[in-house]
Amino acid sequence: MELTKLKTLLKEGGVVGAGGAGFPSYAKLDEKADTIILNCAECEPLLRLHRQVLEINTYEILSALEIVAEAVGAQNIIVGIKSSYTAALQALAAEKDNFPNIKISEMKSFYPTGDEVVLIYETTGRVVEPGALPISVGVTVFNVETMLNAYNIIKNNKPVTTKYVTITGEVANPTTLQVPLGITLKELVDMAGGATVKDPAYINGGPMMGKIANPFDVVTKTTNAVVVLPKNHHVINKKTANISIDLKRAMASCCQCRMCTDLCPRHLLGHPINPSDFMRSATSGVTRNVAPLINTVYCSQCGICEMYACGQGLSPRTLIGEYKAGLRAEGYTPPKDVKGVGVLKERKYRRVPTYRIVTRLGLGKYDRPAPFEDKSATPKKVKIMLSQHIGAPAKTDLKEGDKVKTGQVIGRVDEKSLGAFVHSSVNGTVQRVTDKFVIIKTDVKDGD
Repeated sequence: MELTKLKTLLKEGGVVGAGGAGFPSYAKLDEKADTIILNCAECEPLLRLHRQVLEINTYEILSALEIVAEAVGAQNIIVGIKSSYTAALQALAAEKDNFPNIKISEMKSFYPTGDEVVLIYETTGRVVEPGALPISVGVTVFNVETMLNAYNIIKNNKPVTTKYVTITGEVANPTTLQVPLGITLKELVDMAGGATVKDPAYINGGPMMGKIANPFDVVTKTTNAVVVLPKNHHVINKKTANISIDLKRAMASCCQCRMCTDLCPRHLLGHPINPSDFMRSATSGVTRNVAPLINTVYCSQCGICEMYACGQGLSPRTLIGEYKAGLRAEGYTPPKDVKGVGVLKERKYRRVPTYRIVTRLGLGKYDRPAPFEDKSATPKKVKIMLSQHIGAPAKTDLKEGDKVKTGQVIGRVDEKSLGAFVHSSVNGTVQRVTDKFVIIKTDVKDGD
């Protein structure tokens, strides 16, 4: 397929990074790429959807990879997948004869393999320099569900209207579902049999990088999981801590053991991110050396330093994130062509197995299957966000009372803006319109 046509299809079909980043997929297509990687590393503990989506839709996903590779002229296609994903690997093996040019790269189960910089090194040996994009080393990475969405718009003219989501933790029946965009998180938990604790806390995403959510928040194109936990669980306490108290605790307790730095995945790849030096600078008030503060821009926010490495239970990731956000708000742009020091020789001994994170965080009882269930969800209404992606929000010309159908465009971005179209996920009537969202009351047939 011609590259310009493919870009148009992906933008107008609303295809964005479904792994959580939400970067418009058409904008990643670049003829400089010689390698396309499918990310099936399932970065976060407890999540199941990526391996399940690949297992169920193997042919479609591999077909989309081939189309993308042909459009940009990439010679190499790699599926990066953990060796423990037995069923997905069997599904790939069954399609081997249909896709002889696609290489399967099996990886051990450590965190965060799904970070694209880590994934690129594990599958190709190439190191993305600090602050650079994967295309700088000739690589483009796509998530499993992103490629399924690409196939659907390319082959079936079907835009993105649904999302696969794993619902797990303190729920009666952990499961993975395909649901309409705009449905509430609480409705998903109810579909998983309901919460099994009183007054539960919700995490939108995984236990490491996910954020505390309101049960009435809605599913977007980047929602991968809903993790339900007791409100007094360690993970919830970490995510709801007061940042000013976090800073005071760090000032009182940080012993400069360097474990946060020694286990930092980006540091181990040679990037100039040094959490222990940051903690020293941030908590001492000494500003002679500002490099550790400036270098927070290179943090991936994976959370190993905070959720696993620190023996004092401190919060370097949270504090680094605050500094990083402050630099961004002030318009700071990191210098180009920064070079790392190269992959540290001790890296292979310092990768953190996922099972150890699960144990350390007290999540062992929740590390159980969440099988995919092909059950329909018909919410009474959906709230479709007009910004479900990185870039300019989509704009709508809908009015209250307008009738819409599933797959109908309800939000557009212009040709020059980074972004993606937004579509209705149900048949229904527009109930409310703002510049941030559209609420659609679902048409319900008699007897439903």
